[in-house]
Amino acid sequence: MAQSTLPAPPELAQAPPVDAPTIGVRALWPYLRRHRPTLVLVVALSLLSAAAALATPLLTQRFIDDLGAGEAIASTLALLVAAVLIGSVLDGLITYLLSRTAGGVVLDTRVRLVDRLLRLPVAELDRRRVGDLISRVGADTTLLSAVVTSGLVQLVAGLVVIVGAIVLMARLDALLLLLTLVATGVGVAAVGIVSTRLRPLSEQAQAAVGAMTAGVERVLGAVRTVRAARAERRESAAIAAQAHAAYRAGLRVARVQAAIEPLAGIAIQGAFLAVLGAGGASVATGRISLGELIAFVLLLFLLVQPLAGAIMAWTSIQTGLGALARIEEVLALPPEDVGDPTAQPTPVVGAPLLELRDVHFAHADGTVALRGVDLVVARGMKVALVGPSGAGKSTLLGLVERFHDVSAGSLLVEGVDVRDWPRDALRARIGYVEQEAAVLAGTIRDNLLLAVGEASDERLTELLATVNLTGIATRSPLGLDAPVGDGGVLLSGGERQRLALARTLLSAPDLLLLDEPTASLDAINEAALRRAIDAVAQERTLLVVAHRLSTVADADLIAVLDHGRLVASGTHAELVASSDLYRRFATEQLLA
Repeated sequence: MAQSTLPAPPELAQAPPVDAPTIGVRALWPYLRRHRPTLVLVVALSLLSAAAALATPLLTQRFIDDLGAGEAIASTLALLVAAVLIGSVLDGLITYLLSRTAGGVVLDTRVRLVDRLLRLPVAELDRRRVGDLISRVGADTTLLSAVVTSGLVQLVAGLVVIVGAIVLMARLDALLLLLTLVATGVGVAAVGIVSTRLRPLSEQAQAAVGAMTAGVERVLGAVRTVRAARAERRESAAIAAQAHAAYRAGLRVARVQAAIEPLAGIAIQGAFLAVLGAGGASVATGRISLGELIAFVLLLFLLVQPLAGAIMAWTSIQTGLGALARIEEVLALPPEDVGDPTAQPTPVVGAPLLELRDVHFAHADGTVALRGVDLVVARGMKVALVGPSGAGKSTLLGLVERFHDVSAGSLLVEGVDVRDWPRDALRARIGYVEQEAAVLAGTIRDNLLLAVGEASDERLTELLATVNLTGIATRSPLGLDAPVGDGGVLLSGGERQRLALARTLLSAPDLLLLDEPTASLDAINEAALRRAIDAVAQERTLLVVAHRLSTVADADLIAVLDHGRLVASGTHAELVASSDLYRRFATEQLLA
């Protein structure tokens, strides 16, 4: 069958990366919705704080005028002190509430991101850099904190103060207000134009940080290989180049932010100079009183302070929206379809436990991995898959687990197409030990309980003995709570493989998939594991991928794959007599 005639599976057809969505301020609302009561309280407190701040210049004007007229000032002074104290206390409370809310937003976003990442289709994860995804969970979500603490709410509160200050300034002197608005308006317009560049530059900067993080994750994940190859200097230089790229991207953001601050400063200083010049002349001519000028200047302080804060808030929002676009890109990816967990299919009476009917599979790039494979695995059988590397053996196991779906044909479990099984229900019946057995950082107990949650120490110890692994729990006084290191680095390759097998056996699956279970074992441990597999085979069905024929020579059925096709099947003796490819393997391994 020609490669071009075989369709790619649906979930692999989305090979081009998903572009980061173009989003606006409204996109922040779903992240803030849960914190709405706190935000409403903050807005209310901000209004009270704004009222206290706006009252301060008016009370100051009254204090100066009363002092000049020789009238009593005690009550006015008391009100002025009260306004300052109330405003300060409210500002402190607002800062705390905003910081708490920002932390909650970051927490919620990280939980959502991690949950989505763990539920993405395997094909989607295969084509992405792990380090970049980690960067989105860490660095990108952190930027959302600034959006809340110095962004939206302060922007709204600042607008209240600005409007109130303008109204009071208009009552005091319309001419001075006009000068103020002209000077500040020019600056704000310039800042608005410049700040439009922040969002795309922020996205580029965060992407550069993600690439650097991915590079570090790549090297640390293979540090022993790098050391053995004496490639430290070369790999360090490569990561340094990525770090420099992130640095340059950050500088581009910094340049824009650096241009915003002086533009705002020029506008503010220009407003002050204009007010002091024109106001001083007005006081000299008697058009306004000194108290009115001082009140106006204080109101100008109130105007420019939230105005500067609003400008900084806007830049924070633009930067945060750049990070949010990268977060939304991941959240927009459809998760793996788990199906309806309540819709349990009815197995077909008398059907084999597993059956492949004319199964084809092609990767996203069009490479064909399986071509018309037919295979029947009856309950209680031990079936082996053998063949040269790249023949499609591991791919077949991945299809049984539904990491991918078949491109054509059908794969059935108990007579029901696997696509009609809810993924959780299907995987609950299947145990899977990968070729490179994954051991998670934590303890021996943590790894054994990954699928089941809890089990007695006696049961765990029994399982370790089954796979000849009792030693890892007795060589440390911590026993089952002994750490295994990041990725199981404190265990040998064979120990990691056997620990993964014990973990799988604990869930008591009907069908056990083993991908090269003895690949990392010495002869003694291989024999022990073979005995464990033989014992397991008495209770469940096994589908085993093997290069070492000694581990599967006693299998009920051996299927020989070559270039994605099933070229022969039978027992060991039958295949030695009938299959040239199998006979060559057996001869090379002294089993013919």
